[in-house]
Amino acid sequence: MVMRVGGLASGMDIEAMVDKLMKAERIPLNKLEQDRTKLEWKRDAFREINSKLTELDDLMFEMRKSVAYNAKNVSSTKEGAVTATANADVANGTYQIRVNQLASTAINVSTNTVKSDVQLVEGDEIAFNTINEKGEEVPHTYTIQKGDTLTDVLKKISRDDNNVRMFYDEQTEKVIMETTRTGNYRDGAEIQFDNNSFLANVLHMDMDKESGGTNAKFEYNNSGLIMESKTNSYKINGMTLEFKQETEGKNVSLTVTNDVDASYERIMEFVDKYNEVVEALNKSQLEERHRDYPPLTAEQKKDMSENEIELWEKRAKSGLLRGDTTISNGLFNLRSSWYEKVDTGGEYTTLTQVGIETSKDYLDGGKLIVNEKELKTALRENPADVQNLFTNSDEGNSRGLIQRLEDSLETTKEQISEKAGSILTPSLESYTLGKRMKDVDDRMESLEDRIAQAEARYWNQFTAMEKAISRMNQQSAQLMSQFGGGM
Repeated sequence: MVMRVGGLASGMDIEAMVDKLMKAERIPLNKLEQDRTKLEWKRDAFREINSKLTELDDLMFEMRKSVAYNAKNVSSTKEGAVTATANADVANGTYQIRVNQLASTAINVSTNTVKSDVQLVEGDEIAFNTINEKGEEVPHTYTIQKGDTLTDVLKKISRDDNNVRMFYDEQTEKVIMETTRTGNYRDGAEIQFDNNSFLANVLHMDMDKESGGTNAKFEYNNSGLIMESKTNSYKINGMTLEFKQETEGKNVSLTVTNDVDASYERIMEFVDKYNEVVEALNKSQLEERHRDYPPLTAEQKKDMSENEIELWEKRAKSGLLRGDTTISNGLFNLRSSWYEKVDTGGEYTTLTQVGIETSKDYLDGGKLIVNEKELKTALRENPADVQNLFTNSDEGNSRGLIQRLEDSLETTKEQISEKAGSILTPSLESYTLGKRMKDVDDRMESLEDRIAQAEARYWNQFTAMEKAISRMNQQSAQLMSQFGGGM
């Protein structure tokens, strides 16, 4: 530990002098800190680009699905009774549905009134059986606790996983107990209990009075075959039917057509995300680089306002990725993915045939421009060939546009990851910029040791000077004392 003497003998401000000397010593360290900050900024800028590429990649997964190009719309002549949705592979046309019966829940109601403040006996058990999917009885037992009210008990039963809910109706002063699922799971009552049970004696329920549950019953396309469903929903031939009301012996017509608007919106969602990525890549190459605006040190920030710091760092971060070959090559490869023909054997072999082209303005970086009328016409008249143009999975000249784009995208993402890693990257040494940051860290650590040694040396030198001056002052005082004494 260095003993510091602060200028008592010399009268000089030693601490201020050492501080100035140390500022000069720290100049190389400040430069390294700025280099470290710039590397972090560059890494983060690369990762932000990769994040956008990943978002596009995720959307491209959706673009490989048939529904993106061949979405279906199903209209009903009586939406209050029957509606439906259809998969992309459902053939266009009209389908007839006749609903003879809706699925309903099993329900039981008190035969006599029940007072809401009915006195419950601690320790009494409420027992009943329900029926599972296999038609087997499942027992349920609930014990009345001290202080429980009727409302407490009904809530406890309803919240349990037992396919049953119970509640008290104040208008009729009766308890209602029903299944939470529709459908008929057995002949006879689905909620079973003894005639001498809590449900019978206290809540005045009669198992023989239960009504429901019933299955939905419907006829498909006048086939004469009555189909059943335990719910008011049924999947058939790629369609999901939803029953809302019996049709009173009449058919409801469901008409399946291509949902051009839905397909168009899906494609436009992809186009917008692609253009957003292109803009980010292109902007990184066009940003002006301000070499006179290095990252601020902590000392510099002390004398600046938040607004000044923000404006400075905006310029300092500008153009960090400018001229980077990974970005520029990635942008070129993305654009190139759209240009070549796709040998699908179908009507459409190029992007322009379906109303999509790349921007002619070179400053746009190759953004996609969509002619809404032409794209919708293609989706309406030949959605299958539009899909093949984008998603054909063959290799070579037959490879679809989305597949080609994904190949380019993956290459760029991998190259960026090699340079900048990701938030999941375990160590600095596993990516290029991280290695450079680690090297700067090691150099900073070594330089900090040398700076500490320099500071100690300065203090030792000034301390030695102070001691020498102090001794000289003492000797001078002694001499003066002797001369004074002899006169």
